[in-house]
Amino acid sequence: MSVLRVDGLGVDLGGRPVLRDVDLAVDVGEFVGLIGPNGAGKTTLLRSVLALIRSRTGRVLVDGRPARPGRSRVGYVPQRHEFAWDFPISVEDAVLSGRAGRIGLLRRPGVSDWRAVGEALDRVRIGDLRTRPVGELSGGQRQRVLVARALAVQPAILLLDEPFTGLDMPTQELLNDLFVQLSREGTALLMTTHDILLALESCTRIALLNATIVADAAPAELRDRDVWMRTFGVSEHSPLLKMLTTLKAA
Repeated sequence: MSVLRVDGLGVDLGGRPVLRDVDLAVDVGEFVGLIGPNGAGKTTLLRSVLALIRSRTGRVLVDGRPARPGRSRVGYVPQRHEFAWDFPISVEDAVLSGRAGRIGLLRRPGVSDWRAVGEALDRVRIGDLRTRPVGELSGGQRQRVLVARALAVQPAILLLDEPFTGLDMPTQELLNDLFVQLSREGTALLMTTHDILLALESCTRIALLNATIVADAAPAELRDRDVWMRTFGVSEHSPLLKMLTTLKAA
């Protein structure tokens, strides 16, 4: 069953086409890596799923319904610079903000909201930091806050925008293990990343994107050098292809 379905999506930004004829589906329990060069439209695709960007063509369905900002069962982990870390709130309040769309305006959070926050904090192992101001956190702790905020929505699908950038190895490993576990529990995940090695090892599928989907398959099936060359615009002598050849040989 497809939690997310993108059909024929086309998006223009500033009068320039960024996405064209994008078709992509993410099913229950799939962990899909979205890989492509800078400017390929990866973040634009995530924001289209969030219904934050108006599309020129096509449609985006979440749980079989058109995506709605703050209403669909979508958890979103943005890149860290997109969050106001100097805002004077605690860790648990930052995580609670992920449920704002569900709580609604002028309503106070209930028991179920605080329970979801507590469970999300525990899953990323920062329950002991719940009262700490977010401005005092390290880079790795901040990333875990963003993941917890997305998990507090109790999403059917989790969107991850470069979740490992700038993190130390232990934090990368902790979060990657969590993402793999979430997929095994039935959560669908769609992750943009420049860490091709990690994606090939952890994701159940890889979608290569450069304005449109160039290839979409299980990691072991992406053996055609041409699809990587077309996606990244590199030559047959690129170190990228040499790395992929080494991985396949291993």
